[in-house]
Amino acid sequence: MTTDSPRWFTSSYSENGGACVQMAVNLVASRGVVPVRDSKDPSGPTLTVPAASFAAFVTAVADGEFVAV
Repeated sequence: MTTDSPRWFTSSYSENGGACVQMAVNLVASRGVVPVRDSKDPSGPTLTVPAASFAAFVTAVADGEFVAV
């Protein structure tokens, strides 16, 4: 069963005092997108990312392709 409403969650790896992003992966099957928002401003703007692009981003992060500045 899918829903049109995002079910937001914050990663269990987020331990930085609330400066997190939230995702709603329940829309991948029905719409092919992953909405992303700032946890500090849940009524603020939402970035909608194609599921394949989001998966590629997560893989790149896990592979260490981004360097912290």
